Amino acid sequence: MLDCRPALTLAAALLSVGCADMRPENAWRGAVDHQAGQLGYRNWIVIAEASFPAQSRPGVRQVVAPVEIPEALDYVLHALEKTEDLRPRIFVTRECRSVENDFAPGIDEFRKRAQDSIHGHETTELDQQSLLTLLEDANRSYDVLVIRTRTALPYSSVFLELQPGYWDAASESRLRERIERERRQKLARPFP
Repeated sequence: MLDCRPALTLAAALLSVGCADMRPENAWRGAVDHQAGQLGYRNWIVIAEASFPAQSRPGVRQVVAPVEIPEALDYVLHALEKTEDLRPRIFVTRECRSVENDFAPGIDEFRKRAQDSIHGHETTELDQQSLLTLLEDANRSYDVLVIRTRTALPYSSVFLELQPGYWDAASESRLRERIERERRQKLARPFP
């Protein structure tokens, strides 16, 4: 009789090495990959602090990530950078800049780590209430993915509005100017 135990032991070892990223603490990555893969232009991703309000509207998906915001942000941006389809427009809260470390211990270190996680992308600062209003307005027609982290610092959530990766605001502006110029030229032509 053939002894299959060594082969089974080897298979189990290979399987455990191949599935290292499927540990419960990394399951959020698979959920983010799955959810983010379904998003497109004008959808939003929020890398949220622990107290971010739960959303009950249809079209809002939530993933719990047992990591801090900088790690989740780094992961999401790397995922978006791998595709040419989407690029993020990154919003941070204006209030975060003014929160003092004396009142929110760890905020200074958080700001440094978050800046590194942004990968050199440009950010736009808006007050948190304006960002929540933008998010609510977007959710009327578009999907939102909220990644709730364990970060327990005020005003630390990061908001990503997804833009087409192959068409930027400058290209859109040039197109609109050209269309308007052609419209004016057509109106200025004398009728036959």
